[in-house]
Amino acid sequence: MTTLRGGLIQMGLKGSTNDTPENIRQAMIDAHIPLIEKAGQEGVQVLCFQEVFTQPYFCPSQDVKWYEAAEYIPDGPTTKLMQDYAKKFSMVIVVPIYERTNVAGVYYNTAAVIDADGSYLGKYRKTHIPQVKGFWEKFFFKPGASNWPVFNTAYCKLGVYICYDRHFPEGWRALALNGAEYIVNPSATVAGLSEYLWKLEQPASAVANGCWIGAINRIGVEKPWNIGEFYGQSYFVNPRGEIEAEASRDQDELIVHDMNMDMVREVRDLWQFFRDRRPDTYGPLVVSE
Repeated sequence: MTTLRGGLIQMGLKGSTNDTPENIRQAMIDAHIPLIEKAGQEGVQVLCFQEVFTQPYFCPSQDVKWYEAAEYIPDGPTTKLMQDYAKKFSMVIVVPIYERTNVAGVYYNTAAVIDADGSYLGKYRKTHIPQVKGFWEKFFFKPGASNWPVFNTAYCKLGVYICYDRHFPEGWRALALNGAEYIVNPSATVAGLSEYLWKLEQPASAVANGCWIGAINRIGVEKPWNIGEFYGQSYFVNPRGEIEAEASRDQDELIVHDMNMDMVREVRDLWQFFRDRRPDTYGPLVVSE
């Protein structure tokens, strides 16, 4: 059996949203380091954090202050630091942060992917950007167009899909067709309708695409916005749609799980969804009105 040891870290906000983005970043990094160290000591091979993990989920506001939270990738401090930890522990690390670009006013919701030797492999930029009350993401993020990259890491073929993306089946399928065996979905999602969907959509996507999925959500209530409770419950789901390991609802936590990667081929051979696809009939699905 080929085994991949995955790690997911969920966490509540450290410090106050009244503080500077720089100070919040440092507080969040400081809180993550013991869990990163623990992951390394437990032999985690692929580690992922929650969406925009160094900051609050600031999208309930429309405050330009949060533009200062953005960093360059790969030359910013957080990516560089995580390269050091990846190399130290021979651990692939997915680093979801707010990305600054060389074009003034253009920012992305991005995840950098670092290989087990500390090398920077590339990034995925969140494709689907919501714009509804409490989630004014278009104020902060430009939609990404990353062409569904799959990263050939030291341990697996890895895909990334971010939060709101998970509601769109096309991206899961594109990543799987590009070879992804394990897809991580770092998120910031609150109680309400989405909590029901949290354990529905991603297991269904794992089945439809014959892959493992690691779903990560933050915890707690972030003031002053109070858009709801981030309900944690990060989990690993196998290619049969079965949740095999799950974190708590309200605790800072590293969840570690051994994934049977042989199951990817077994399920794809059993459920021949890729063979039986009919892309010749799907043209209307990609026609914009």
